[in-house]
Amino acid sequence: MTNQDDLLPVGLEDALPRRAAAITKAMREILDAMDAHGYDRVRPPLVEFEQSLAGRMEGVATRRMVRFTDPESLRTLALRSDITVQVGRIAATGMRGAARPLRLCYAGDVALLKADQLDPARQRLQLGAELIGSDSVAAAREAVNLAVEALEAAGVSDISVDFTLPDLVDTLAGDALPLPLDQREAVRRELDTKDAGGLVTAGGEAYLPLLYATGPFDEAARKLKDIDAGGVLSTRLDGLREIASAMPDRVRLTLDPTERHGFEYQSWFGFTLHANGARNALGRGGTYAIKGTDEPATGFSLYIDPILEVLDGAEPERRRTLFLPLDHDRDVAARLRGEGWRTVAAITDKQAPEPLGCTHRLADDGTAEPV
Repeated sequence: MTNQDDLLPVGLEDALPRRAAAITKAMREILDAMDAHGYDRVRPPLVEFEQSLAGRMEGVATRRMVRFTDPESLRTLALRSDITVQVGRIAATGMRGAARPLRLCYAGDVALLKADQLDPARQRLQLGAELIGSDSVAAAREAVNLAVEALEAAGVSDISVDFTLPDLVDTLAGDALPLPLDQREAVRRELDTKDAGGLVTAGGEAYLPLLYATGPFDEAARKLKDIDAGGVLSTRLDGLREIASAMPDRVRLTLDPTERHGFEYQSWFGFTLHANGARNALGRGGTYAIKGTDEPATGFSLYIDPILEVLDGAEPERRRTLFLPLDHDRDVAARLRGEGWRTVAAITDKQAPEPLGCTHRLADDGTAEPV
């Protein structure tokens, strides 16, 4: 019977050995892929001043953060809900003198006060890479390709990338499809929910064609070009095509130019990563500006839970594990560990290799024999 004191809060769970091993393996492979492209890892703290976390990025909602008072400074502290904002702070402070573009990557847990309906988890392992000092097409192309390569390094296949243009409404609302400032947020919201009736009610009837400029990239890009009154989107469309042309053929590309969910602080370009077998997106990224310095940046974040959901059907690799009898030679065992063996030592003379998950046993002659 479970003791009530042993229950975890809603949205939190233990990672038992098999899952913890899968998390570690995927994290290592993703970080190695980022390192191979010149991204240096940083490790921001789990807790910061609330004002700092909220002050570096547009759209960071402090109401979603777990907050408490610092007994030292009496200021409000918060558990981070997004590591991207911390990387922006590092770039603007401790690494402000480093050469640009600055390539940084990270991996760490984030916490939410309350989960959303699509994802009940309140603690997530977030991994990502940020290219700071540029939001050019070349930077966006590098970010998307690196995100795909990192996922594939972890074993994910059948990946699709969905492009979006987060500032689409503001770009069109100036002259091409004029829209008063006080109506733009409502129009953005109805476009995001794909509600044609709500869009008309919000005063965005001229934006109705955007609801249908979605789907496979080439087709959707052609539709968007036809809608582009005055050609104000021409440079963005050219940029999207350049990014798409650099993607591997095995990756499916789609375009949803009005998608805003998860793109609260992105500027002209955003993308979402999907894969068969995952209910939620594996990650998302795009271009943005770091508040306080207005330095441009491009990056992406990945989340381990949907990645593991995709990989869950894969048969886990059984590691070579060597059983060490009670009176084993410790020098020989140390040598074998140096050669890559995993060892499990007996602590009584009644223990056997198989129940401990061992594949081999250390023989009297110092060799490993199968069990």
